[in-house]
Amino acid sequence: MKPSEEYILRQPPNFQEILFYIISVVEKELPNTELLFKWGVPYFYYKKKPFCYLAPNKKRGFVDVGFAKGFQLTIHQDILVDENRNTVKSLRYYHLESVDDEVLREVIKEASLLY
Repeated sequence: MKPSEEYILRQPPNFQEILFYIISVVEKELPNTELLFKWGVPYFYYKKKPFCYLAPNKKRGFVDVGFAKGFQLTIHQDILVDENRNTVKSLRYYHLESVDDEVLREVIKEASLLY
């Protein structure tokens, strides 16, 4: 089993369902991505470069989907969180029902154009 899969399976069930869902959306939108385990979290690479990571935050109760070139994105700035980071902006999900498919897919598509 890959380290990223082991990591996800160690998460609480509510985080697992969010993580598996995000993975399915990313892989559908960008089939050429590779899910690796980098910096202690599952991290998608696109064109051999860091694309987005999946980081559960148990203390605050959300899954952070951080985009490596987040500050270069132009859409959905009202939803993307920067939280004093210099390059990464993220979408945060507290439960599976909070995932807005349209927003997620649009952010993935725009982010992919930066590579």
